[in-house]
Amino acid sequence: MGPAGPTGPVMSREEADRALERLTAEHEAVESSLLALQDHAGRRLLEGADLTGITARRWAEAEEAITRLWNVFEHYSGALEKAQEVRERRRWPSRDDLGELTRLLRGPRTVPGSVLPEGAAPGGADGSEGPRLAEEVTLGGLVEWMNGWYAQALDVVAAADSVWSALPARIDMLAAELRRVRSLAHSVGVRPGEHPAGDDLERTTEELTALRGEVVSDPLAFWTPAGGSSAPGGGRPDTSRYDRAARQLEDIRREIDAVLNVRQDSEQRLMNLRDVLSRADRTLAEAREARGEVLAKIAASEVPAVSGPATALHEQLTAAAEYRRRSQWHRLSPLLESLEQRADDELDRARAQLAAVTAPLAVRAELRGRLDAYKAKVAQQGMAGDRMLIERYDAARRMLWSAPCDLRAAEDAVLRYQHAAQDVLLARQDGGGGPARAEGVADS
Repeated sequence: MGPAGPTGPVMSREEADRALERLTAEHEAVESSLLALQDHAGRRLLEGADLTGITARRWAEAEEAITRLWNVFEHYSGALEKAQEVRERRRWPSRDDLGELTRLLRGPRTVPGSVLPEGAAPGGADGSEGPRLAEEVTLGGLVEWMNGWYAQALDVVAAADSVWSALPARIDMLAAELRRVRSLAHSVGVRPGEHPAGDDLERTTEELTALRGEVVSDPLAFWTPAGGSSAPGGGRPDTSRYDRAARQLEDIRREIDAVLNVRQDSEQRLMNLRDVLSRADRTLAEAREARGEVLAKIAASEVPAVSGPATALHEQLTAAAEYRRRSQWHRLSPLLESLEQRADDELDRARAQLAAVTAPLAVRAELRGRLDAYKAKVAQQGMAGDRMLIERYDAARRMLWSAPCDLRAAEDAVLRYQHAAQDVLLARQDGGGGPARAEGVADS
């Protein structure tokens, strides 16, 4: 170890060899990285692309960094080559050789201002603001500069390449699916301005076209850096807009499928609707006929009015058939769903009206059945010739089989006959005339 100089103590032979070996290894690493960056697919794409936005700005900065990187690398290579020449002069370097090696390997070198990093040398030599013409820097400082520029360039290149590798191909596949859905939509009449799904399809088409153009021209706008990571290219592509478009297209596809299903089964559904409405009409006609019968045969009874057929539903059914004839499936689909529900409601309403109208006839039939059942029970017990029972039976029967029938009076007559029959049967049982089977003979 010699006396100290402007670069520090003179290195020994071993120290000089170790420093030269380390700087040579760094030279090889930088050269390998530069060649890999030169051949990187992302860089070739960036050089040939019409860039905009943040990508255009950052790529311009990266290109400048790459130019400086090559310039400094050449400067670094020349300095390292000169140091190797000094070391190879003799196996055992002299003191002067070691001093020169120390200056070359450790000492500052003058670097032209054209290759200085941005902001590395603020101010002129006289203290004024402005770029400096040169900078004194060691070989180690040059390596730091090159590593910084390389990381800056690689970050842009790797991020752009990742976005271009992830998004355009997926957008193209989604666009192909969108074209298929558009073709299906057109075949079933789903068009912009005529169906909401057609409007959604138009907006999704415009979004995908815009998205692809933006991804190609400004990929870094779709890059999310990894939080807390300083590694070049650390992060992931932002696919949120693509994902929204994919979900929207899936919703549209389901809507188109629903319309296609309508096209396939619309004829059967229309037939079912005609059948349901026909049954409702027949039920209402039966109710109107029954109402006339009730008014003629039943006295003192309030009979509800019967509504007419559902004209509006028949008109809409005709419109649905016209939609099918014209292949307007997008209009037919919602109309069929509405008609099916309303037709079922109409049939239920018609049945309810028929039941309400025929209720008095049902009451009369129940009274007739009850009267005959008691008469049969009395006959089984051998009491059919009882005069009181005969008179009360005849009175109730005349009321029930006469027109118009007074239901309230007829019901009272049936009850009187029932009570009389019960009293006679119980009296016979108490009088020892044999056990009377009064099963089923009870007050109603």
